[in-house]
Amino acid sequence: MKPRSLITTLFGDYIQFYGWEIWVGSLIEMLGKFGISESSVRGAILRMNKQDLLTVRKVGNKSYYTVSPKGKLRIEDGVKRVYSIGNNKWDGNWRIVSYSMPEEMRDLRNQVRKELTWIGFGMLSNSVWISPNYIEKQVMDMISHYKLEDYTVLFSSSTIISHKNEEIIYKAWDLNTLSKEYESFIHEFQGKYDYFKEKAWEGRLSDEECFIERTRLVHEYRKFLFKDPGFPYDLLPADWIGIRAKELFFNIHQLISIGAVRYFETVFVKAPDLDAKVQREKALSPFSDI
Repeated sequence: MKPRSLITTLFGDYIQFYGWEIWVGSLIEMLGKFGISESSVRGAILRMNKQDLLTVRKVGNKSYYTVSPKGKLRIEDGVKRVYSIGNNKWDGNWRIVSYSMPEEMRDLRNQVRKELTWIGFGMLSNSVWISPNYIEKQVMDMISHYKLEDYTVLFSSSTIISHKNEEIIYKAWDLNTLSKEYESFIHEFQGKYDYFKEKAWEGRLSDEECFIERTRLVHEYRKFLFKDPGFPYDLLPADWIGIRAKELFFNIHQLISIGAVRYFETVFVKAPDLDAKVQREKALSPFSDI
């Protein structure tokens, strides 16, 4: 587990529900549970601060970190997608992005490709990307943020003449590889689920263990955000394994969340002047039906 990625997981899964700010000592203690040293934590937050992903303020002799507005948007979007219970029916429209940028904009072009992948687009060709999801706003925000109005076109179509919808899906996304990765996730965590159930039944599941395992679970599952476009169910293959992976994720999460949040609250230290509403119920169960 890389410190920066784990810090992002902690902010998305816990800290945001307690005011988005945390004492650096709490971060160090939490990441220490995953074998990450204090120097590695401090190095990661320093780099994140320089990249405008974290901001820091001093209260007395203590440093408190929060996520920048830029970082919050990405974390909030990621949390919504991780904890989305189901997909809506497809509205029948494909969203298509086409762009053309000169070679001197190569770095920006690469960044746009990363953004489109994160949003859930699949690449039909080097400069044509496609998605069945209702994500026009995210694309327009990206175009505005990077000032791409002269280089990018977003349009939609309900008809693809040359290919069937299923053919387009397999052309733009590698669902076979994704399916194998979901199989690996299920193989790893099904055994853990059975183990957790047995320990919980016997009253031997500690709060610290719950925190470590919930954090690890979310950390591993959110990697699929970069690979799974989150298709509406009526576009997915029959018996899509991603649905079973989501159900397993949900079942484990619900089993260990109470202990995980209890442990987090024993380590979490907020600034004495922070007057933020605690959303403990959301921390326990962030699932939504979006």
